[in-house]
Amino acid sequence: MTKSVFTGPVYVVRDNIDTDQIIPAQYLALVPTIPDEYEKLGGFALAGLPESLYPARFVKDGQLDSEYPIVVAGKNFGCGSSREHAPIALGSAGCRVVLAESFARIFFRNSVATGELYPCELTERLCDTLKTGDVVTVDLDAAAVTVQATGRVVKFKPLGDVRPVVDAGGLFNYARQSGMIGKQS
Repeated sequence: MTKSVFTGPVYVVRDNIDTDQIIPAQYLALVPTIPDEYEKLGGFALAGLPESLYPARFVKDGQLDSEYPIVVAGKNFGCGSSREHAPIALGSAGCRVVLAESFARIFFRNSVATGELYPCELTERLCDTLKTGDVVTVDLDAAAVTVQATGRVVKFKPLGDVRPVVDAGGLFNYARQSGMIGKQS
């Protein structure tokens, strides 16, 4: 049974967070299919954010995992280049859900195709009212986020047909599980 409820502290970013801020270009030489390199990628997730605007880092120096399983963003999250390393780096760091007002199309598709995280499109802006460290519960079945401190509930667009793909761990795993392609030998 796949997990449908995630609770934890959020990491809050603003509008137009591009893929170079999510995973800077110098780390693209890391190959996500090599387990050690996949793990290292997580240590650099959101490393391209300017420290002047984001003094709390998503992944602390010297760590590979983040204490924030949920990212809250504004509009156009994941814009820029089409690097699939962006959702992979976030997933490797332990992020399971990104709640954003809108996503760049390619980032959304890469999130689903890699199965790294659930890209949930909010129906209202949360990045202005939440701060990094606030605790929320994301319920994928109810398509809702509950802010623990206030009980405020904010809806997001249901994931629909993309949910089982992320649940399966990505497009290839989904295709194997559903019989679209043969099982790996």
